[in-house]
Amino acid sequence: MSAAHSPTSLTKVVVHLRATGDAPILKQSKFKIAGTDKFAKVIDFLRRQLHRETLFVYVNSAFSPNPDELIIDLHTNFGFDGKLVVNYACSMAWG
Repeated sequence: MSAAHSPTSLTKVVVHLRATGDAPILKQSKFKIAGTDKFAKVIDFLRRQLHRETLFVYVNSAFSPNPDELIIDLHTNFGFDGKLVVNYACSMAWG
């Protein structure tokens, strides 16, 4: 590995999307995303897939991350079993 590439720039994170409440289930619930991407990219992806402007997105059924959070940071701090579990709902599911 050359010095030009830091390990985080090459890191892919597996994101597992889980429908909550009345939200439709996606055909593909797991995908890889660059660790350097922001959480906003996951939110935008879900909005496009579900054709909804209003979405509630949570990590580990617990909290809504700031859209500017980096995927790698969320995965490092809250990842489980090698994945970042992201719950999504069409109405507020958790505080």
